[in-house]
Amino acid sequence: MTNDKSDNWLEIGKIVAPQGLSGELRVYPVSDFPERFEVPGKRWLLRSGDTEPQPIELLTGRYISNKNLYVIKLAGVENCDQAEALRGCKLMVPASDRPQLGEDEYHVLDLIGLEVFMQASGELVGTVVDIIPAGNDLLEVKLHESFATDKKQKTVLIPFVEAIAPVVDLQSGRIEITPPSGLLEINN
Repeated sequence: MTNDKSDNWLEIGKIVAPQGLSGELRVYPVSDFPERFEVPGKRWLLRSGDTEPQPIELLTGRYISNKNLYVIKLAGVENCDQAEALRGCKLMVPASDRPQLGEDEYHVLDLIGLEVFMQASGELVGTVVDIIPAGNDLLEVKLHESFATDKKQKTVLIPFVEAIAPVVDLQSGRIEITPPSGLLEINN
């Protein structure tokens, strides 16, 4: 019986190198939540070749902005050699451990598949198929056939900002948009 446990874990970062001589580690983050690297407590370490992550204690962490790296200290990693042994390991957290979001924050995965409606008319615009990270995230919306005036245009990009997408209702699976005139014709 194979039990694919990977669904139960989220990778939050990858250990790329030792930092200094006292066992600190450089971590390249794949999580948007700084507290995963800065708040002391339990994390899990997946060594290459292992299938199950092992619990480990995060003692300290700090962000180095010009390198987009965190430097962390793990319990029991006291010197450069021990740190070197962890190069390439992944830092994990249980998938259930999604941080509590502020009320205007959303997990990208929660937005994909939502239906997009014009707020004024209630007309169905289409379905969110992807999120494109930019200065402001862009929702890539696959146009509903009734809405696509130009049949060649399959998708439209909508800036995911409150002025344009004021209503995001995860419960009912809908986003309501109030695009400035011309926005939906941009890509023609």
